[in-house]
Amino acid sequence: MMADKKAEIYRCGKTLFSEQGFKKTNVSQITEMAGMATGTFYLYYQSKEALFMDIYMDENEKLKRANMEGLDVDGDPLAVIQEVMQRNTVGMKANPILREWYNKDVFSKIEKKFKEQKGLERVDFVYDTFFQIIRKWQADGKMRDDMDTGMIMALFASMIVIDLHKEEIGVQYFPEIQDILVQFIRDGLRRPSDGE
Repeated sequence: MMADKKAEIYRCGKTLFSEQGFKKTNVSQITEMAGMATGTFYLYYQSKEALFMDIYMDENEKLKRANMEGLDVDGDPLAVIQEVMQRNTVGMKANPILREWYNKDVFSKIEKKFKEQKGLERVDFVYDTFFQIIRKWQADGKMRDDMDTGMIMALFASMIVIDLHKEEIGVQYFPEIQDILVQFIRDGLRRPSDGE
């Protein structure tokens, strides 16, 4: 019964966050939709932010799993990486919960909760899987091996979060700047041919 109440709060929260966004949704709306007293909410979640993070992390995990499905890891590494980055960007922008990542006010809370709850550990399977794939590409000579694998992962992560800093960089340069940076990273990760 308690699990049912938590699941109903989660379901109603997800619906309202999706329809109204994080800022316009409040706990009383969630509990009203769930047919519960507002106090019941706090038996399961400390705050609206905690519920949102629970939903956000689940959605993020689903997206990351979907992004890994059907990848041809034996294909051209740079094409595979570009495809994963493209899938991630499209998936985040298509999902109203994940789209909150691009809302600066919400993002600061999300980032804080990520660190507090170590939410990134929930998607470690993706990081670990991709880390091993990059290592294999390096060992197979498909990607430069003189760069730390973690640094390569960080380069790709930076391409995902750069969108958050459009204003600081200059909105007029987007999305062209992303395309140029992806090209530079791709070219920089190519293993130099023996003739070079």
